[in-house]
Amino acid sequence: MSGIGFNPYAALNNARAMEGATAAAKPEAAGSAIAEGIGDFRAALQQAEQTAMQTAVTGADPHAMVQALSNAELMLDAVVTIRDKVVEAYQELLRMPV
Repeated sequence: MSGIGFNPYAALNNARAMEGATAAAKPEAAGSAIAEGIGDFRAALQQAEQTAMQTAVTGADPHAMVQALSNAELMLDAVVTIRDKVVEAYQELLRMPV
């Protein structure tokens, strides 16, 4: 997998670098909460990927793989729900009369 030269987490790393560049303009509490959420999401995906690779290569505990993949799926569902709510709120703002 790693021989392909594609890093699926490059976009998250770039987003974190962009966030660090504009950190002076944002309130500290909001920026750290967003960064922490992105970090947790990224860590869950990395753990699921590592566990799946270990199970495929070495025949490690399949229960750990199922648990890690389930955790990653939960995190992804949460991120999609948050994104949908943000888009919905933005659409509501656009519909407001000026």
